[in-house]
Amino acid sequence: MPIVVDIDVVQARRKLSVAALAELVGITPANLAVLKNGRAKAVRFTTLEALCEALECQPGDLLRWVPAEDGTDPAVELTS
Repeated sequence: MPIVVDIDVVQARRKLSVAALAELVGITPANLAVLKNGRAKAVRFTTLEALCEALECQPGDLLRWVPAEDGTDPAVELTS
């Protein structure tokens, strides 16, 4: 998957438990796990904002794009 989720990295730096972070963000620990494991199909801006506020970070600290391993560029495939 070209979008990598680094919530766990930032969470560990802030020394917050899953339960504490989920409570600060206002989501269940199960939903936080879905986000952290990269299984979410989407994330609401309000949730992203709450994560950034709780973790005192920027959205780019939590999400990053990496090229596909097979060398294809998803943007090129969309325009073809």
